[in-house]
Amino acid sequence: MNWWKLLSALSVALLAFVAAGALVGLVQVALGNVAALAVLALLVVVVLALSKAGTGPTRELSNPYWG
Repeated sequence: MNWWKLLSALSVALLAFVAAGALVGLVQVALGNVAALAVLALLVVVVLALSKAGTGPTRELSNPYWG
């Protein structure tokens, strides 16, 4: 029996459970503190801006001859 697949599935499920619990705890703390809520909002804006900036083509690779 290939038990590595079962072990990896359990590991992913445990990681998702811990991450969801940490996120719930973070939201509970942030809702009780205005400064923490502001930092969390700023962090979300920075992550979204960086992900948007990383999706465009770079100028070094933009060459009309490469298609």
